[in-house]
Amino acid sequence: MLPQEKLTQLLDRHSSIEQQMMANPDPETYVKLASEFSELGPVVAKVHDLRSVQSEIADLEELLADKEVDGEMREIAEAELPDLKERLEGLESELQLLLLPKDAADDKSAILEVRAGTGGSEAALFAGDLFRMYQRHAETHGWKVEILSASEGEVGGYKEIVAAINGRGVFARLKFESGVHRVQRVPETESGGRIHTSAATVAVLPEAEDVDIEIRNEDIRIDTMRASGAGGQHVNTTDSAVRITHIPSGLVVMSAEKSQHQNRANAMKELRTRLYDMERQKADQERAASRKGQVGSGDRSERIRTYNFPQGRVSDHRINLTLYKLDRMIQGEGLDELFDALMTDYQASQLAALGDGADE
Repeated sequence: MLPQEKLTQLLDRHSSIEQQMMANPDPETYVKLASEFSELGPVVAKVHDLRSVQSEIADLEELLADKEVDGEMREIAEAELPDLKERLEGLESELQLLLLPKDAADDKSAILEVRAGTGGSEAALFAGDLFRMYQRHAETHGWKVEILSASEGEVGGYKEIVAAINGRGVFARLKFESGVHRVQRVPETESGGRIHTSAATVAVLPEAEDVDIEIRNEDIRIDTMRASGAGGQHVNTTDSAVRITHIPSGLVVMSAEKSQHQNRANAMKELRTRLYDMERQKADQERAASRKGQVGSGDRSERIRTYNFPQGRVSDHRINLTLYKLDRMIQGEGLDELFDALMTDYQASQLAALGDGADE
């Protein structure tokens, strides 16, 4: 049962924000108010729906309690009541999901890192397949993909590739992809037709903003070096590649595109994102240690998914979900079905944790 007092507070807060916005505050305050007003909108609409149904149920129950009500009216009321109660349960469940604590990073863009794991050249090819899968998925959602750095494999694919994926809500959709991805297939170089198993690691980090992480000039060392083109051709003879070392944490990031100015911006973006992720992980670990019944360790070394090409299946081991849609998945299509299932499972674990907390 949802606490009615909390629902009333939400309605009051929504009304208060609306009045403050009408009072013509300064632009910065208005933007903050508008953001909160927009976020509360779906919740408020659902609360109004809930209370409307509760009112209808109360009216019908009052009518049924009146012994003077004739038989036909009683039959209509008795027929409507079960449907309304079922609708009430649905609205309460929807509201519970809307009221779950929000991840502050969910609306952010993200940094995607894909690295070849065990399996040599085949792992690099698989890392390339995974990156293109996310790239195509991003394109179907209108997100912009910008490659920050890449190291190609000897026969194709990538030893590692780092890209920024820009768009609203990118991190919310991709955050469950972090972990070890395993592939089972017959490599093109395999003459005997044997199935090989290799792996690649994926990390998805919320892109940090300037306001998230403060990087002091005295805490970083910036080195420039000569960048060369592939195969020695079109060698850039200026010192354009940039490497930034964050002295307190020991983090090192590098960008080696043609423009030194762009390299510095790219490297700072990646450094800020990595530092932000370190802070998030530290906070998550502290919460996990104190929260009873925490589900999953979040350890990125855990194998999370297997792509079996001979059987055409994708299996996510965290939620025991298998889909025989590998061809579509690897093309970046159909990933939303998998992401929705992961989000539903995550929300269910959150609801369970809230329930455990309420029992204590």
